Amino acid sequence: MTQPLRVVAVSGGLQSPSKSAALTEHILGLIADEISSEQHMVELGQLAPLLAGAIWRSQLPEVVERKLTVVEQADILVVATPVYRGSYTGLFKHFFDFIHQDALIDKPVLLAATGGSERHALVIEHQLRPLFSFFQARTLPLGIYATDKDFVDYRLQDPALIERTRLALQRAMPLLELTRKARHPLVEQLAVA
Repeated sequence: MTQPLRVVAVSGGLQSPSKSAALTEHILGLIADEISSEQHMVELGQLAPLLAGAIWRSQLPEVVERKLTVVEQADILVVATPVYRGSYTGLFKHFFDFIHQDALIDKPVLLAATGGSERHALVIEHQLRPLFSFFQARTLPLGIYATDKDFVDYRLQDPALIERTRLALQRAMPLLELTRKARHPLVEQLAVA
């Protein structure tokens, strides 16, 4: 029996509802269709008041510590942030400042962002990818960038973007399968025997 992968999504959206959260939920749904997974969503907008003023991880309340631990123990991360002044939100960076620097080594990370227009699409390459390279994570090849026009009532509607999201996941599947096999080598050996 194959154990599900722990897939954790982090949405940097500050409002509720949030387009970043809607995008991560869409991606989580596609992952659930392809691979057995236990999914968790971390919405930073809900944690904002609890993160304010904390400089050290030891200063954080238990609820934030639990969210950090969930991220650190993930097998796969999906991260999405709204673009704010050409980058991820300060809250998004503040949250990841508390993640242990070795906790994400070799973890697959699917990068996503939302913005008001296409002019911010390179935030994935110029901001998110370097952040997760610091953590030595394995950022997946295709990032997903959505604009306001891609949503209707906080649901992804643009056919081209929906197809790009499917393609990003399709290209990620070999790495996700390797991650699953690496996590459960004994289970894989018993299945072959």
